[in-house]
Amino acid sequence: MNPHGIVHTDNVVLMVAVFLACAVEMVEALTIVIAVAVTAGWRRALTGALGALVLLAGLVAAIGPELTHIPLSPLRIVVGGVLLVFGLQWLRKAVLRAAGVLAKHDEDAIFASNVERLGGAAGRANARAAVIVAFKGTFLEGLEVVIIVLTLGTTGHALELATVAAGAAVLVVGAVGAVVARQLSGVPENAMKMTVGIMLVSFGTFWSGEGVHVRWPGSDVAIVVLAAFYGLVAAGLVQLLRRERPVVTGAERV
Repeated sequence: MNPHGIVHTDNVVLMVAVFLACAVEMVEALTIVIAVAVTAGWRRALTGALGALVLLAGLVAAIGPELTHIPLSPLRIVVGGVLLVFGLQWLRKAVLRAAGVLAKHDEDAIFASNVERLGGAAGRANARAAVIVAFKGTFLEGLEVVIIVLTLGTTGHALELATVAAGAAVLVVGAVGAVVARQLSGVPENAMKMTVGIMLVSFGTFWSGEGVHVRWPGSDVAIVVLAAFYGLVAAGLVQLLRRERPVVTGAERV
């Protein structure tokens, strides 16, 4: 946001990308936390989850300010490459799932798996396992969020906006989770991952180009054009794969 309070196009796209990315990861973390809570109690589940969030917040506080001292052009090249790697991974899986080549991510199956794993433990072992599972699930999913927030926010000179978008996603997913509890399978996660993948690849392309001094037509508007282009490519790949690949069955997660 500039001194006059005007929100630029790239900041709006950035906030949407961060929000969706965080929402996807928080849905996955929330599934694990709820499984722990149902099996071993909310106190143990929240203890593990809150411990992970505190550690993640410490990472953001420690690493975020240091990134501002790196020269902008090399930072954009590195960050652009990171976002391309993240985005292409998300986009690849989303395209394969949309085409039916891979089975879609099944939150109910993940929930059942965690309940079964924790149900076999007993006593103190069960308590420790519950806290560890909640901590690990929240930390691993949250770590990807931290990377996205730091890279997008720092490179776009909008770390505060990225942090606000991430916080909003956590609150929204948390509120929805509190209402629907175990019924998380209705969340259109693959569509969200497709959108986030397209956005990350678009930002990665834009900032990698700026890092090597490419002059994008329309400046920040080029991000929207890149997103539209990658969206069309993804849609085309989905249609092509639907015609040429067999459809898989079962709750496979890759």
